[in-house]
Amino acid sequence: MLIRDLKDGDELDRVLLVRELETRTRRDGAEYLRVVFADRSGQLAAMIWDEVVGVRELLVTGEAVRVIGRYAVHTRYGPQLNIRELRPVEPGSFSLDELLPSSPRDAAKMEGDLRELIATIQQPHIRRLLDRMLGDGAALWQSYRTAPAAKYYHQAYRHGLLEHCLSVAQAVSALSATFPGIDRDVAVAGALLHDIGKLDAYASNGTAIEMTDAGRLQGEIALGYYRVRSAIEQIEDFPPDLAAALAHIVLSHHGTLEHGSPVVPCTREATLVHMADNLGGRLGSFDRLEQELRAGESWSAFDRALGSTAYFAAVPAKSSPPVQRSAAADILAEQSTAA
Repeated sequence: MLIRDLKDGDELDRVLLVRELETRTRRDGAEYLRVVFADRSGQLAAMIWDEVVGVRELLVTGEAVRVIGRYAVHTRYGPQLNIRELRPVEPGSFSLDELLPSSPRDAAKMEGDLRELIATIQQPHIRRLLDRMLGDGAALWQSYRTAPAAKYYHQAYRHGLLEHCLSVAQAVSALSATFPGIDRDVAVAGALLHDIGKLDAYASNGTAIEMTDAGRLQGEIALGYYRVRSAIEQIEDFPPDLAAALAHIVLSHHGTLEHGSPVVPCTREATLVHMADNLGGRLGSFDRLEQELRAGESWSAFDRALGSTAYFAAVPAKSSPPVQRSAAADILAEQSTAA
């Protein structure tokens, strides 16, 4: 039984992935653990109040553990996992395919689509830049191909970065023909490279996605700008105006200063990439929420990425949705610490 298929009162005895692990302190000074368990269908937070030291030795972020307990849905606080016991997993007792979400799009097909898109770029210096950074033999390519696009909200799985950047670039390519005055080559290249900093900002061991020290200290936009700028400087006679246009797309793609961009979009191409990026992220959240729905449900829970709930036609049961995120256990913890 997958996490998304659990019903109120169900007994649980299965191997799950430790997605997050955090030690917290109550007002009386005692420690407790907040743990987020996951499988390929979703994730569920739980609080561990007793025997924290011994339990902590069993729990490693990104590793599997056998969880025994009871699933309950509180009328106010939502889904809860009441843990009775945790045990080490036995070799061969589980498959990572049951625990890890993945892109619904075929990676080889996405790679082929990306190669076809790059082949349409006419400006020779931009083509050289894309070949240097995303070519089949490029140092970055395998990381770009397999990396997740985010830690939580959209495409937070293997091949997620490729899926996201490709979809944004394809949208930009199509829209460039609709609106006059847009340099399509600059816009498409900027779309393919706008999130390149995530290769340095996030680290994934295949089972867990974490922020790196560089990601925390500098941020993915600054890291992406450095990647693109460094690659441009290695290309002889790269036109300064093209370099400035591409750098501006990377620096401004979050759209506003409060969302982390050091500058706001000031060109047609940067505006187009920002809008397509924002649209791709928001629609990615709809994909995630739809996959989280149980059979027959039409409304999602409130989602922070969208700032609202989301509506869908009633959906049948699914077998391989991306990871969901629940804040119910956080609410319970706040209630407990406030008591």
